[in-house]
Order: sequence, then structure tokens, then C-alpha cells
Amino acid sequence: MEHNCCFTEGNKWFRYRAAAIIVEDGCVLFAGNEIDDYYYSIGGGVHMGETAEDAVKREVLEETGIAYEVDRLAVIHENFFNESTGSLHGLDCHEIAFYYLMKPRGTKELKSDSYTQGVREHMYWLPIEKLDQYKAFPTFMKDYLQREHPSVEHIITDERKQKETSD
Repeated sequence: MEHNCCFTEGNKWFRYRAAAIIVEDGCVLFAGNEIDDYYYSIGGGVHMGETAEDAVKREVLEETGIAYEVDRLAVIHENFFNESTGSLHGLDCHEIAFYYLMKPRGTKELKSDSYTQGVREHMYWLPIEKLDQYKAFPTFMKDYLQREHPSVEHIITDERKQKETSD
């Protein structure tokens, strides 16, 4: 069994994640499942001893059924959040994710048969120009996809502060 680069200590949770940005015909690919009320990027935990690039290729294949090729590293994302439901309920979460832009294939056809923690996942092609109308994470995706990027970007998202100010 492979071990993800993830740990919990007290009420703190940390994960090292590799994720994909897959764009076809003005849409970006997200996943969703039968339990959560939001969409999330394709990807998952990096295994111990695995490179982030190998992890993203593995995760994309597992979730879409397609062996996409990596174009380039696009974003290093530091994400801080608190979960009010689910397996991370009550934890102060910190995630480091490497987002890779994948080479387009010219088709939205997938062969997905993905499950995560026993729950069926579905793939969704969300229109980039309407992305802000969806509850989709990471929240930086629409803005990111509408700009040119000469190099890797470092993005920090701290949803803990947003929740604190909205209460």
C-alpha cells in the first residue's frame, strides 16, 4: 500500500497534493461526487517517494481513464482552510499543491470510473467564463485561466480568514 504525504497532528492536518489543469474547448475539468456539494480539481495526494509530476499523471489516469501528458508546472498553491463537515471536520488544514497544465487532446471524451474513499466520482467540464457561478475549488482557477502566465505562479489562499470575516 502506498502512503500519501499527509499527516494529522492534534487538530492540524497537512497534505502534499498534485493536481491537474485540463482545458478543452473553453472548459476546465473538475470532479464532483455524490456526497460533497462542490466541485474540485483533478488530483490527489503525492505518495512517499513519488515526484509530483508522476503523481499528477497517476491521479489523472485514475480519475479520467486517460493518460494525459504534462505540459508544464503552472501553479504552486498554498491552501489554508477549515472544514465544517466530512472527514476533515474541525481540523485546521494546510495543503501544498503543485498544479500541472496538461496538454489538450482535442476532445472532452473520458473513460472515467473513479471512486474516492468508496464514493463514486463524476467528471464535469465547467465553462471557464462561468466558473464563478459554481462552487468549485480551487477558487483561483477562473482568474488564472483568463490570464497569460510566463512562469510558474505561487498562489496563497487562506479561506480561514474569509470565514472569520463573513461570520
